[in-house]
Amino acid sequence: MERTLPGPLTDLLEYLDGIGYRDLYLRPPSEDAKPGAVGAPAGRPASTAMSKAAGPSEIAGSPQIAGTSKIAGSSKTEVSHRPPDRQPTDRRATSPPPAKSVAASFVEVPALLPPEGVPDEIGGRVQILATVARQASTCQACGLCRGRQTVVFGSGHPNADLMLIGEGPGGEEDRRGLPFVGPAGELLNKIIGAIDQSREGVYIANVVKCRPPNNRDPLPDEVAACRAYLEAQIDLVQPKVLVALGRVAAQALLQSTQPLRQLRGAWHEVRGIPTRATYHPAALLRNASWKRPTWEDMKVVRDRLRDLQTP
Repeated sequence: MERTLPGPLTDLLEYLDGIGYRDLYLRPPSEDAKPGAVGAPAGRPASTAMSKAAGPSEIAGSPQIAGTSKIAGSSKTEVSHRPPDRQPTDRRATSPPPAKSVAASFVEVPALLPPEGVPDEIGGRVQILATVARQASTCQACGLCRGRQTVVFGSGHPNADLMLIGEGPGGEEDRRGLPFVGPAGELLNKIIGAIDQSREGVYIANVVKCRPPNNRDPLPDEVAACRAYLEAQIDLVQPKVLVALGRVAAQALLQSTQPLRQLRGAWHEVRGIPTRATYHPAALLRNASWKRPTWEDMKVVRDRLRDLQTP
């Protein structure tokens, strides 16, 4: 006579079979269960890590305001148990597939300027500048895209005589989508006014368009990823003079490893444009003794602009 087990007990035995209890405790010893065998303990189900990369986010809006993009891969582990009616299989652990490099998911910056080159008329350059800004707003060319709130492309007059370039956005800039809007920006506005210019009449940008974590210096690959955007801005605005604000901007623009004290005090050339290096306004807030040499640098810039405007 066939014995019938109570329903709860039947459910319990089926569950134990499903998680491999029968194989672990009731099957005869095998080679993979011997002491010293390499791999997972006998009866333990092997896990396989599967990497799933999230695709680029579609970001809409103005060129200066963009949503957060994320391209880092996420790891999901799936575990499957052997059905109880199959014969025991070799459960020794296998090596997981190599993890997918996050850098491999980054998207190359596309060609930004038209093949025929930059148009001479200001209207055409403004249109292209707006297009480049929209492309930058969804950029995923480096890891900074993962932590940004906005892409801080640049602001100011698209036909400015003077273009100032900093290193990267800070917290306030990241929130508002504009460069130099915090205390350092207020000081920069005063410096600009002191050389007979206005914030609205100059163009301001940064070496990198997304905020580095904790305001650290941008890494070389991050600077390289943004280089095409910065060069497009310079080519489209066509300023008469460039000013690099701070060590990071000066080294990136001039592609130099020299300290700022050696890059100051001389004219350089970037894409055919006279370029001067000076201290970053944020550095002046930390060290007031650098205000005097900064003023000397900016007087030289002012005089150069006057000379270039003289017929």
